[in-house]
Amino acid sequence: MRTQVSITSIFLMLIIGASIGPSIVVADGFMDNVDLSSPDMTEPEMTREELIKLLASAKSGERIDLVSKRFSGLDLSGVDFRGANLRSARFNKTNLSGANLSGVNLDIGWMMEANLENANLSGASLFSTQMQRANLKNANLTKARVVANLSRANLEGADFTNANLAADMKNQSMGLMRAVFRSANLDNTNFTNAKAARTDLEFASLRGANLSDADFTMAEMAGADLEGATVKGLNLDGADLESVILKKLKYGDKVIGMDTAKNLDSAYKD
Repeated sequence: MRTQVSITSIFLMLIIGASIGPSIVVADGFMDNVDLSSPDMTEPEMTREELIKLLASAKSGERIDLVSKRFSGLDLSGVDFRGANLRSARFNKTNLSGANLSGVNLDIGWMMEANLENANLSGASLFSTQMQRANLKNANLTKARVVANLSRANLEGADFTNANLAADMKNQSMGLMRAVFRSANLDNTNFTNAKAARTDLEFASLRGANLSDADFTMAEMAGADLEGATVKGLNLDGADLESVILKKLKYGDKVIGMDTAKNLDSAYKD
């Protein structure tokens, strides 16, 4: 019988367990305690119309408190959430395509298998947000703070220009908190000038991605595919390049830290 625990307890376990499991933000063992089929994870507590009315009722400069609210499964495409506080809200399998989430707090939220295609997440905060298998094709994540689990997510064409995806080094007592893109589709993404130190990119596809001036120091990239990527000014100091595909790269200026990257001899090069 599956042991039931509170969502608050799960969040705490996910954070503490970050240094144990391979997925950092979500350790597999702790996910066994989360009943993803429960009403708390699958059923909304208001309709689209009720939400839009609530958002529209906000006075100028007023922040709408939607902390821990449940929106899973709703069609919220095109909704403007600017000014709302969505910390720990549930959006599992929610349609948020084209939604405006610019500058919104989505920390400790649940957005598993959510559709965020063409959504605006510029400047948003996604700290310890669970976004496995989400669709963020062509999403705008410029200047966003992303320490989320995006394993197996579709991020094709997403824009991470000037985004901060680097590990949070201030909370080491709770384990290494970092962005996880394991087995994600990052083809044709834009990481120009992004901070991505210590991120998990194992087996991710970054074919044709623009990695110009990005900081990938100490990133775990084993098995990643960078074929055709633009790597002008990319910093790979200490990154693990075991079995990484480095073919047809567009160099421009010299890549930084290639001589100090790990397992470069096992990478697939031209």
